[in-house]
Amino acid sequence: MSVKKQFSKTKPVCKVTFTIAAKDAAEVAVVGDFNNWNKEEGALGKLKNGSFKGVFDIPTNASYEFKYLIDGVYENEEEADRYQFNGFSGTENSVIEL
Repeated sequence: MSVKKQFSKTKPVCKVTFTIAAKDAAEVAVVGDFNNWNKEEGALGKLKNGSFKGVFDIPTNASYEFKYLIDGVYENEEEADRYQFNGFSGTENSVIEL
């Protein structure tokens, strides 16, 4: 898993690349506050090596909770900036700081 951030010098957005190894998965998405937890908006594309990757423009100067959705199962990002307890689900969410 990895999250790479590329901040724009001219716009208040960050180009964030999410990559996750999931060779046996059929469908992977990143869902979070930045896309209203919508799996269609956060769909990741499958690469030849079996990992999934997506690049998203996300507004800066904010923190966003997120998770990966792998074939219907939620998973946190190991390289998240921090984790935040979510009372709704009773678990922690990954957090990205931009």
